Amino acid sequence: MTPEQMSALVSARVARALIRAMGMQAQNMQRAAVGSSMAYDDAAFFALIDEECIGENSVIQYLSQGEYL
Repeated sequence: MTPEQMSALVSARVARALIRAMGMQAQNMQRAAVGSSMAYDDAAFFALIDEECIGENSVIQYLSQGEYL
């Protein structure tokens, strides 16, 4: 896999994580508007990074090995 292809895969994972985080944030805002507790806390947002393997160490390892995560 070329460096460009690997970079594109990482970018796709970041985009997917951003879309999920936006949905989580919207749900939290909706719940706040009706006086309910948040559905997602900080840990849930940070878990997205691990689930998508887009943390700094994961990406460095991925790019240095040239393997799909």
